[in-house]
Amino acid sequence: MKKIIVILVFSFPFFAVAQNYNVAQIPESLMKRASAVLRFEESRIIIHSPKSATYKHKYAITILNESADHLTSYINRYDKFDKLSEATLRLYDSTGKLIKTVKKREMEDMAYDDRISLINDSRIKRYQFYNKAYPFTIEIEEEEEYDGIFHFPYWRPVRGYKFSVEQSYFFVEMPTNYTIHYKLLKNTANPIISQNGNSTVYQWELKNIYALEYEPLQTDFDNHTPGVYVTPSDFEIGGYKGNMDSWINLGKFIRDLNNGRDRLPESVKKEVHRLTDTVSSLDEKIRLLYTYMQQNSHYILVLLGMGGWQPFDAAYVAQNKYGDCKALSNYMVSLLKEANINAKYVLVTAGEGKHGLWPDFPAPYFNHVITCVPNGKDTTWLECTSQTMSAGFVGTFTDNRDVLLIDDDGGHVVHTPVYSAQNNLESRKVNAVIDENGNLVAEIHTKHSGIKQELQHSLIYSVNKEEREKYLNRFYSLPTYKIESFEYKEQKGKIPVIDEYIKMSSLNYASVSGKRIFLQPNLFNKASRYTEEKNRKYDIEIKYSSIHIDSINIQIPAGYKVEAMPKTENIKNKFGEYKIEYQFEGNTIHLIRFHEENANTFPAEEYPNLVSFYDAIYKADRARIVFVKNTD
Repeated sequence: MKKIIVILVFSFPFFAVAQNYNVAQIPESLMKRASAVLRFEESRIIIHSPKSATYKHKYAITILNESADHLTSYINRYDKFDKLSEATLRLYDSTGKLIKTVKKREMEDMAYDDRISLINDSRIKRYQFYNKAYPFTIEIEEEEEYDGIFHFPYWRPVRGYKFSVEQSYFFVEMPTNYTIHYKLLKNTANPIISQNGNSTVYQWELKNIYALEYEPLQTDFDNHTPGVYVTPSDFEIGGYKGNMDSWINLGKFIRDLNNGRDRLPESVKKEVHRLTDTVSSLDEKIRLLYTYMQQNSHYILVLLGMGGWQPFDAAYVAQNKYGDCKALSNYMVSLLKEANINAKYVLVTAGEGKHGLWPDFPAPYFNHVITCVPNGKDTTWLECTSQTMSAGFVGTFTDNRDVLLIDDDGGHVVHTPVYSAQNNLESRKVNAVIDENGNLVAEIHTKHSGIKQELQHSLIYSVNKEEREKYLNRFYSLPTYKIESFEYKEQKGKIPVIDEYIKMSSLNYASVSGKRIFLQPNLFNKASRYTEEKNRKYDIEIKYSSIHIDSINIQIPAGYKVEAMPKTENIKNKFGEYKIEYQFEGNTIHLIRFHEENANTFPAEEYPNLVSFYDAIYKADRARIVFVKNTD
């Protein structure tokens, strides 16, 4: 990283400048498209030593309308390593007049309840401003003391869409012999570096950032907004020392936290050998032990002391039958190692749409742990918090991202599975009958695989029959219909498959007018269209490849012939491929529809072509056939 070194006395005194929060002072350019404006922000991380730091933060946000009301809530979580020493909130009217001040002692103080933890030692300070006299401004001033350094707050002045920034400053102050690392996001300049006595100060500033508007299929928000992430070099927390100069070193720290926590009770060791000693297939051994783990444990989060990073040991999980992602993954690794299977503990930033780690920036920004059995192209990944997932399938929660695998020598950046279009298949076969009144009865068999079975997996395991039926009766885009029966059959595997069998009826699905029947034969799988946008700014991202195949047979009343039939469509381009064709035999219409989507990132200027592609699909999917009664 390049450093701009400037010798200054100190560039900006912390919280020293009185602010004018009169809304009339906001430049018109910052009001355009905005629901909120960051009027002023000043953040400072003061590093005292590898195990001690102070964080001071003051900011003011003008709320322009009710869509920004979520920004009026103050919540600060604290624990034994992060103490909230000061907090003051202020409310100003549109002219900048102070109308209310709230001190730390007046805020609600309560145990942190994330609804999934069995127990944790975190607490929160919370306060909500209830004000509807728009516009108004809230100002928040807080100070925290860190007893141990591992995470630093990041600087992201743009808090979301329709959010503009008037001015924001970020400082990191440290002893002259201390080192930090930083990651610059979109269009963020290198820091100004100055000396202040025995301290080195890094300074960043942003001014006049206009509000952004969301664009369909745009790439990740982080790609479009400025910011800085900061990590320490040497650090110490909870009595453990580490170094974050490389992923190898950060992995060594995690390895040391886990050291000695893989010991299993003798009874569990015997069970491991009973299950696997006579099995020759590696995949089958993994499946058996994964199933054993699922059947003998369940997920509960426990956060005590170093619990945010250090797992409970394998014996604890074996005895108590529960653990969080760290504990269960460590337990899974221990089971596999007992069977002489080389398994690894893996840190990941989980969540659909989340990016993985930055390979060039070692940092502890993880929220989940999984297990990996390295084996080249046959590597197996295991999601240990689920009691129902297939061995080897991780799904959209952790797929296709860089993660940190912990090995004996430290941390290694590896990539989780990328599911292909052939993996993500939705193949539907429909046999339906239309009567003289246009009423429809249909039997539907759909085969869902890969990420395309995640919804059905949830319907099987996460809801009861009544809730499932209620959902299915809202799922299909038919004017009116009723689910008569449904059934699911699951085939587990690295690419799991769920067969869905549904019988439904739909009154007046086809329009009957005199001697004609008007029928839209593509019953279920209809693509959406995208609105045209002038001056598209952001690249287009199709996140997942997939294939949709529909084979539909609809029997119509006898004595009708085709008066008008849509033409066959066949479109293929960089976004994917689409085909739809029709055939009429006897009194049955046959439809074959094929749609493949290609995962990729496309430049913004391709957006009109994508709109045209999906507009053509949209129209073809909704084409109608006209049947007329044969009077011959």
